[in-house]
Amino acid sequence: MALWIIPAIIVLLIIWIISLYNGLVKLKIKVDNSWSDIRVFLKKRYDLIPNLVNTVKGYAAHESQTFEKVTAARNAAVAVPAGDVKAAAEANQVLGGALRGLLAIAENYPDLKANQNFLELQTALQSIEGDLGNARRYYNATVRDYNTAIQQFPGVIVANMSGFKAREFYELDNQEEAQNVEVKF
Repeated sequence: MALWIIPAIIVLLIIWIISLYNGLVKLKIKVDNSWSDIRVFLKKRYDLIPNLVNTVKGYAAHESQTFEKVTAARNAAVAVPAGDVKAAAEANQVLGGALRGLLAIAENYPDLKANQNFLELQTALQSIEGDLGNARRYYNATVRDYNTAIQQFPGVIVANMSGFKAREFYELDNQEEAQNVEVKF
């Protein structure tokens, strides 16, 4: 009877370790997937910005410094490597500030505010900003769950043996950036 107990314990231990490892892999994939969602919304935002800039440019040609800032901020944000969470947050913080400046210019041009194309672009930007905020929250929740799992016992043992590393939260230095871009009429 004792001959069966030790192999059974070893088999159960192996199954438990495999289950724990698979759980960590599942959490890691959720983090990667949620980061991918953020990248999708950022891409939509980046694609929308040139249209918004060109629409405003037609009405406010003398505001070229603002247009250059928005364009430079967009290009810097697009150039951030795919996995660099901190750099993406910083670049998008600068971009958000530049976008607020662009939308502030639009406030000074009543004809522009009534332009159907501009209104559609503003609505699309508002929608993307909302989706982006939701994606950031989901990403941070998955990072929280993953980081907790790899730092708690017994997950920490399997994580250290398997090379699982803690992930960065998507954090903004400027809390104003956490807000949606405000569109006023």
